Parts: sequence; C-alpha cells; structure tokens
Amino acid sequence: MSNTKKIALMSTLVLLLAVTAVFNFVLAGTRGSAAADGGSVEVNYFTSYRAERSSKRSEEFVQLDSVISAYAAGSEEHAAAVARKAELVEIMEDELVLESVIKAIGFSDVAVSIGDRENINIFINSSELTAETVTKIYYAIEVEHNIRNGNVIIMPVYAES
Repeated sequence: MSNTKKIALMSTLVLLLAVTAVFNFVLAGTRGSAAADGGSVEVNYFTSYRAERSSKRSEEFVQLDSVISAYAAGSEEHAAAVARKAELVEIMEDELVLESVIKAIGFSDVAVSIGDRENINIFINSSELTAETVTKIYYAIEVEHNIRNGNVIIMPVYAES
C-alpha cells in the first residue's frame, strides 16, 4: 500500500474519532441541560448498555471496513477482517435471539453479551433469581444456542422500567 493511501486512511480514522468525540460531548451536554432544566431524564441500565454495545460495535465495523478497503481481496488481512465482521454479525443476531427468548420467559428486560462462542453474560431485570428461573434460562440457552458446557453467567440487575 502506498504512503498516500496510508496517510488518507489514517486521516479518515482521526476525523471519525474527532466526530465521535464531538457527538459524545454534544449529547452529554444535551442530557445534562435537560436534567438541569427540571426535565426528567431516566437512564435505564439496559437501554444504556445496549446503546454502548451498539456504539462500540459500530466503531469496530468502521475499523474492519477500513481494513477491508485498504487491503487487496486475496490478502490475509482482508480475509481476517471479513471473517471477523461475519462473526460479529452472527454474535449480534444470537444476542438478539437470546434476549427475545429470555423476555418470553417473563422478564421485563434483559441484555445478553456473547464474548465468544463459549462465554455468555446475561443481565436480567430482576431483584433476585430463583433456582427455577435460572433453570429455565439455562434450558432456553441450551436449546437455542446449543451450549452445554459453556461459561454462562446470569446476573440480576434491578432497574425500574
């Protein structure tokens, strides 16, 4: 890759980082001023978790897209970036499906985070969990995601809805 392409790529990434910082500052100021004006700004744990997860994934997709466009189609870097992008899409789909299945069990809100194919963190809107509830969740994960010996962590997070 030529130096001109490298400089253009780095400049684009720096520009995207600056735009992200400006948006973060503006949005944080907007939330702060609404609360200061007496407006009600309710921050739900699950809503903020999903927003942060989406933001981080978007950043990773931008980085992967820049690698995909920077390298030739047959190169090792290109293939690795395409594979990682496909893996992220699959993980996102699995998280959404598991969240829907667990909500169907009867929880008002849930957030699922899949680190890799064997590690799943589940945050449930509940003040406490019973053995029966945990068993239902494990069974749903086993049926839907085919995980039997994985590391599954279920944590209750009580957030008023």
